[in-house]
Amino acid sequence: MTDNPNASARLPLTGVRVLDLTRLLPGPLATQHLADYGADVVKIEDTGAGDYARTLGAMGGDTSYLYQVVNRNKRSLRLDLKHPDGKAAFEKLVETADILVEGFRPGVMDKLGLGYEALARINPRLVFCSISGYGQTGPYALRAGHDINYIGYAGVLDQIGTAGGAPAISNLQLGDLLGGTMTALFGVLVALVDARASGKGRLVDVSMTDGVMAHAIFPLTEVLANGRVKPRGEDLLTGEVPCYGVYRTADGRYMAVGALEEKFWHQVCDTLGRPDLKPAHLASGAAGAVARAEVAAIFGARTQAEWIEVFDAVDCCVTPVLTMEESLENPQLRARGMVTEVGGVRQFGRPVRLSAMPSVPARPAPAVAGADSDAVLMEAGFSPADIERLRATGAI
Repeated sequence: MTDNPNASARLPLTGVRVLDLTRLLPGPLATQHLADYGADVVKIEDTGAGDYARTLGAMGGDTSYLYQVVNRNKRSLRLDLKHPDGKAAFEKLVETADILVEGFRPGVMDKLGLGYEALARINPRLVFCSISGYGQTGPYALRAGHDINYIGYAGVLDQIGTAGGAPAISNLQLGDLLGGTMTALFGVLVALVDARASGKGRLVDVSMTDGVMAHAIFPLTEVLANGRVKPRGEDLLTGEVPCYGVYRTADGRYMAVGALEEKFWHQVCDTLGRPDLKPAHLASGAAGAVARAEVAAIFGARTQAEWIEVFDAVDCCVTPVLTMEESLENPQLRARGMVTEVGGVRQFGRPVRLSAMPSVPARPAPAVAGADSDAVLMEAGFSPADIERLRATGAI
């Protein structure tokens, strides 16, 4: 988690206080990114099950790996927002917060009396981010959904897959992570910059469907140029041309060929010993299919390891398709600090490297809900007696 072990500079988000009401994946990962760069993120979990990601999927002891790898560097406070005392305690925390992130269905925070307008009266500088599937407005706003639904509506799922096959589903959730996590980060940081300058926060309305649709650039250009998209598996990036695609090797593995530029394709052809294929660079239709079949036959004659040895010495955008366990050991990714260990659990490092980042050991995700309740509440001005009273009433 260290970008520069010799640096003594402050983390860039030091002093930024974040109240995190989110669960599962998009919101928790967004706030973890903020925490990784220095924000003080207080994860607020209810007094019942808390964030149910704690018990979702593969378990790492009493807490799931999912929860552990998207909640590091945070503190946990248990709070019942439906309880009058819990609501009052939350409002006290809002007074000194910079950012609030929530992922409930639209209207839930308003029903609790904790919507943006109510909290802006307490703290006008507050950046209030709501992450939802379809946004706070529109005819689908209150519908349930998951990643597969969001990318389906955005016109993206239709484009993923092989020619003639059904749409393919990736376990890299484009809607949740591109549409939710990264769009929320972009939104809250834009609003935070403005709040620091103007003294007034904003409501940041993040629709995961909007966020992923806004990045579907290639399908949009096809519609603009031709009035419709090409079928999946038949456009420039999904199988139309021989210079861009995946090719199976003799051992059932794959090589990724990304030689879109002519100079790279020519190097590929020379390396494969087939200079006659150079004119087929961007060939489509029947000619493209013939060229792709020729290239496939060549790659199918050797193992992936053999092809790695061949192409590691050639700068032409041909690389192996690695498994995740192989990626975790990849020398480039490890040299960049993308594989780290926090609390004995391997995790991904910070995705953005900044100059003069100080060496700060990462803290594991809160082991239990409410692990930091007393400390967080005391910082907000509650006395030990106040905290015991809140605990006795069931508000925390």
